[in-house]
Amino acid sequence: MVELSVKIEQKEKYYPIIIKSETINDLADKILTFTAGKNYLAVISQKVEKLYGKNLNIPKENKFILKDGEKEKNFKNYQKILECALKMKLTRKDAIIAIGGGVVGDIAGFAASTYMRGIDFIQVPTTLLACVDSSVGGKVAIDTDFGKNLVGSFYQPKVVFINPKFLKTLDDRQFKTGLGEVVKYSFIEKSCKCEEELNLTNFLSEKSEQILARDEKTLSKLIEICVKLKISVVEKDETESGLRRILNFGHTYGHAIEKITKYKKYTHGEAIVEGMKFAFNLAVKRNLIDKNYKFLAEDVMKKYNFCEIPPFNPEKITELMKLDKKALSDKIVFILPTDYSSVEAFELSPDEIF
Repeated sequence: MVELSVKIEQKEKYYPIIIKSETINDLADKILTFTAGKNYLAVISQKVEKLYGKNLNIPKENKFILKDGEKEKNFKNYQKILECALKMKLTRKDAIIAIGGGVVGDIAGFAASTYMRGIDFIQVPTTLLACVDSSVGGKVAIDTDFGKNLVGSFYQPKVVFINPKFLKTLDDRQFKTGLGEVVKYSFIEKSCKCEEELNLTNFLSEKSEQILARDEKTLSKLIEICVKLKISVVEKDETESGLRRILNFGHTYGHAIEKITKYKKYTHGEAIVEGMKFAFNLAVKRNLIDKNYKFLAEDVMKKYNFCEIPPFNPEKITELMKLDKKALSDKIVFILPTDYSSVEAFELSPDEIF
């Protein structure tokens, strides 16, 4: 078992992140040891409920089953979760628990942050993407017709339980979407300012076969490395006022791909990989890096056989990038590579991009 902790200094708050391969049958009992109240609402992904519902041992009256897919992260379901909590008479001492991928974590976390002005929130990520990224750091949100994650808050969980055993039943496409975010960390590692040298790029190159075969030990180590990098960034910048922006590497163009294809054609990770390729090309164009580093980065990505996404109409994609929540009035913010495993934020006008 690996137990890490996040320290949010401004709020004098710590919370543990527990990475452990273990049986999931006693999860409900374990969760209750981390919250003051005795009542809770578990928001569970439909797929997770189907696969693990009986093992989780959570009473039917404590469950809210959320259908799968980004489109479910909406106002309507947010309202349903709150109404469910109200009917259950959850108090300020009780908790909302997210068991599933990033969609479940985002919407359940946002509900927890606003119910009675904030109650305990516990994360149990069941996808690789949620394990390495969305379950750690306290960004919670819902989507609107205008874009992704435009209504949300910063709300840290009470505890995060990461169990790599959940990843065995993850379908290949969802596993790969998580690997997209994992690869992202390798390209921003030095900028994360982690005290420990983790050499994620080397790990990804040397252990690609074990990672793709979902070797449990290798995945546990991979998750640990990514979580350490995420913690390093979040502790220094909880609310994305500076350093945390580097976590958006590949996301400006990636989010626009998701939006232009109505969140139906490509997964988040697939879009982010394409966004990183776009960022590397833009960095070469602006003489921020040489072509050799771009080729090295592309070789790492090729090891994981990510899908190819064709280019889009520059004018249409630029309009969508202007709606990105990081965008300024007349500039689009891009996180671009500047050196090996190093990135910086750049504010670019549309005519500097294509």
